[in-house]
Amino acid sequence: MAIRRAKQKQQVIEKLSQQAPPGEVFITTVHAETGPSPWLNLLFERVPGLVFVVVMMRKMYFLTLTNTSVVINSASRWSNRPAEVVAVFPRHAFPAGNVKRARVWSKIYVQFPNSGKPTRLNVHGYWNREFDQLLAILPPAAFTSGELHPKAVAAQQAQGQYPGQGQLPPQGQYPGQGQLPPQGQYPAQGQLPPQGQYPGQGQLPPQGQYPQPSFPGQQPPAPQVPQAPTKNPYQS
Repeated sequence: MAIRRAKQKQQVIEKLSQQAPPGEVFITTVHAETGPSPWLNLLFERVPGLVFVVVMMRKMYFLTLTNTSVVINSASRWSNRPAEVVAVFPRHAFPAGNVKRARVWSKIYVQFPNSGKPTRLNVHGYWNREFDQLLAILPPAAFTSGELHPKAVAAQQAQGQYPGQGQLPPQGQYPGQGQLPPQGQYPAQGQLPPQGQYPGQGQLPPQGQYPQPSFPGQQPPAPQVPQAPTKNPYQS
């Protein structure tokens, strides 16, 4: 069972590299789990067997930020190894909101494809450094405070992603970044992976046509201006 962050991130990058397009840059990977706040486990312990039931109902995920997308893998509950890709979003249209960044347990709501409402994901403080890198791509309105968390701002500056700029460091400048397989082992540049390559992955709507999710305790975001559709290298 992989426990160290570096090992878990390595396993995720190795799996995604098998289908990644040429030139894809893996920036960070975050482990998250669904369900109510893990702090409630302290209360659940008072009811025999309830904690075990709650833990077994939680789902585990890895969220990976690349220079083009946010890729979500399911994760094994027992080994922490990444499993199938369950969702892929363009990094500029990641449907997340109601974010609260905390020292121990942070939360973020993500609108999964074919889901009626946003799903709460809990991120332990062990992953805060990676979580801040993911949060750096979100607008201030995605946070419960209405503004970027200072750590996310610092991550923006470290990545060169100033608001409205979207600039990323050249490939190979991220410490600990997994090495990509040699050029030519991926689908041709600009092509999508063959249909059905990601088992269970929901079909995403064209760019600029994502439904606007309603996050708990948050005003609905302003309608997006439709943009010319572009190909998503991870979209099936």
